[in-house]
Amino acid sequence: MNAITLRALQAFPDQLEAHYAAIPDGFRHWAPPSWEGVPSEPLTAIEQVCHVRDIEIDGYHVRFHRTLHETHPTLASIDTDTLAWERAYGASDAAAALAAFRAARVRSVGLIAGLAPGQLDRTAVFDGYGPLTLRSLVHYLCSHDQQHLAGLQWLLGKIEAARASVPA
Repeated sequence: MNAITLRALQAFPDQLEAHYAAIPDGFRHWAPPSWEGVPSEPLTAIEQVCHVRDIEIDGYHVRFHRTLHETHPTLASIDTDTLAWERAYGASDAAAALAAFRAARVRSVGLIAGLAPGQLDRTAVFDGYGPLTLRSLVHYLCSHDQQHLAGLQWLLGKIEAARASVPA
């Protein structure tokens, strides 16, 4: 795996925690009146953290395992809205979610860093993405991380506009 992607994956837990910490008190469960333009899924700050945790564990860990151990599997997408509702993201403890995510990411990075080139070339089909290699899947995970940092920045912008009482 290329070094820049691996470093980005390693750095993300700290970045996620810092972005979440930047959300002002009283706004971690806040939702804007419109989600138009959000660069990630339309989730509150706490929901973003829980989503990233669950996508890492229930999404990418499973996808990596299946791609490594099955012949050209079809990898499922995860329904974010259903998961958020079933797991009550809005009532979750942020510190616990961040800790669980951090542990899961250490596991992911350890796996990825130890893969041989032939393993990275294993193929699968990912619902919504089409045919890919395990290497592709790692890049999609990194991209997903960046989408959620952008989503938290977007929320910060909406929060600041709401706090300033900027007319819509």
